[in-house]
Amino acid sequence: MPVVSRVVSMGLRVCELAFAGIVAGIVGSYLDDYRHGNGWPLARFIYIEILAGISLLLGLLWLLPFAGGFFHWPMDIILSFAWFASFGLLVEWANGTSCDGDTFDWNQISFHGFCGRYRSAEAFSFLSAIFWIFSALVGIWFVHRERRKTVAAAPADGA
Repeated sequence: MPVVSRVVSMGLRVCELAFAGIVAGIVGSYLDDYRHGNGWPLARFIYIEILAGISLLLGLLWLLPFAGGFFHWPMDIILSFAWFASFGLLVEWANGTSCDGDTFDWNQISFHGFCGRYRSAEAFSFLSAIFWIFSALVGIWFVHRERRKTVAAAPADGA
């Protein structure tokens, strides 16, 4: 059974890397295009870009198959919450643009314009948050299972 949890964990990490890379690319292009101005819109894009960079780094480090990787589940939860916050920042910023509409209406993703790319960033930041929380749940499950095995294998006192 440990093989299943390792394979699932590696699959989740690969998806997390892909999603973080996609968001980093899209938001990086917005930062490149956003030459004039400063303030809150720029700050939210910088936050998302930094979060994507941290996610890429940690995802690559924790992609290595060793049992210690399952004990990082608290950081997985923190990164999941950070990705949910970035999704919220993207949704709030979209309310003031021409891309206003239903948050989960991602039909425009296939369009090549501003709104399609922006909706893609929203979608992949949400998916990244979901996959980081799934990684945390796999880690919690693995740690709980290993502790149960250790308690069951411990000799009884007084015997």
